[in-house]
Amino acid sequence: MNKSVYHRMPTSRGAISRREFLWQSGGGLGGIALSSLLGMHGLLAANPSAKPRQSAARLPNHLPRAKRVVQLFMAGAASHVDLFDYKPALIKHNGEKWDPGEKVELFQNGHGATFASPWSWRQYGQCGKHLSEIVAPLGECVDDMAFIHNLVGKTGVHSQATYLQATGFQDPGFPGVGCWVSYGLGSMNENLPTFVVLPDHRGFGSNGPKNWDSAFLPGEHQGTIIYPGTTNPIADLFPSKNDFITPSSERDALALMNRLNREHARQRDGDLRLDSRIRSYELAARMQLAAPESLDISKEPDYILEMYGLKHGVKTFDKEINPIEEADYFGRKCLVARRLLERGVRFVQIWSGNDNGFPRRNWDSHEDIKRDHGPLALGMSRGTAALIKDLKQRGMLDDTIILWTTEFGRMPCAQSGKGRDHNPFVFTNWLAGGGIKPGVTCGPSDEWGFKPADRNNPTYCYDIHATILHLLGIEHTELTFRHNGIDRRLTDVHGRVLTEIISS
Repeated sequence: MNKSVYHRMPTSRGAISRREFLWQSGGGLGGIALSSLLGMHGLLAANPSAKPRQSAARLPNHLPRAKRVVQLFMAGAASHVDLFDYKPALIKHNGEKWDPGEKVELFQNGHGATFASPWSWRQYGQCGKHLSEIVAPLGECVDDMAFIHNLVGKTGVHSQATYLQATGFQDPGFPGVGCWVSYGLGSMNENLPTFVVLPDHRGFGSNGPKNWDSAFLPGEHQGTIIYPGTTNPIADLFPSKNDFITPSSERDALALMNRLNREHARQRDGDLRLDSRIRSYELAARMQLAAPESLDISKEPDYILEMYGLKHGVKTFDKEINPIEEADYFGRKCLVARRLLERGVRFVQIWSGNDNGFPRRNWDSHEDIKRDHGPLALGMSRGTAALIKDLKQRGMLDDTIILWTTEFGRMPCAQSGKGRDHNPFVFTNWLAGGGIKPGVTCGPSDEWGFKPADRNNPTYCYDIHATILHLLGIEHTELTFRHNGIDRRLTDVHGRVLTEIISS
């Protein structure tokens, strides 16, 4: 039997206990109201004879430091040595033969010369952190951030590496990080999804929706896709314009569907799939009222829109990739994320970059690092800096974790003269808020940014995930779900909490 404190198995809908009979016959509306209030605050003792509600809030293992998470995912593999990981050796030996003293394994070909970043670097904040000029907007925030430069992956293949960072496994069929958080902690707002995904406007990154699919977890925990700023930001939330669907007919149809679904479910005890579908329909009905207001940024003051890069006055963007357009799209997603977070959404995932398109509109800069990374990084860093500052001024950064990640890094040597190949051997993540120690840099890479400085003690995505769960009040080894005879968990059989980046 699964001993997870989070996992709750379905029980029979048949015979009821004496306690349940007395409750159902004498509890009345007052008891229902009381149980609802207690449940919302996590104070209601579990009734072992009752069928569990998978979306109900669950008590954490220990006092949490954070309530919610934002994951910023740079699809295509952002270059650590061009953004956050300052390497004087690359500048000193730029253009010379690059020889790290060991065999170099490349994803494609062309072991070129040592390649210094085409951008300048300078120090920011009291911590003195070096940042590239294309992420300069984050200079105002470095004293709130914790950088990890010795993260390693398992593969240089985009799809597998993206799965690893997004789900904890490099194979398909496992729930996304946000799904696990939703399963573990439940909702803070019954009118909005617990887990929201804001994809790149040009398309999905590698694996598409499989990165936020609930897999074997109940379907209600999968990510809900939203496209801010579009005509139809949430697909199928409202019926298309027609002459035959009216508010009353829609209500009647939903009532009939609910009755048929409940009858169907009663005949199939223990099958949670329909129950999850029913909850999805119920949530969609509630979202018809709550979602439009949450996504409406028109009433935000001008100084907020300016901070997020949305007051640029440009109505038609250039065909070439450019920083104004990147700031507009990424900043809009960051602003909507803040609005969703303050309304109770637990986990928001923001994507930058789509999968393998040409010309490049992602971080996979094999051909020209300056052409691609420049606009993407400037747009990303402006929106991200605005999000950090906005959460901080609202008192929300203290209990909101921000995680910046990508599937792997890029090589210190040139590819085709001005591009970089894949580097799964070391790359950078950073975190901020929610109990993260501010203004620190941990786990250095070697002098080239090729591999960890300490080869025996790298950081893995499992450690990042374990740390985030810990700050949310969850012991990562206990957040499990029984699937195919195995107690599955986000961190697989790995993971350590990174105490060195947790504030005291």
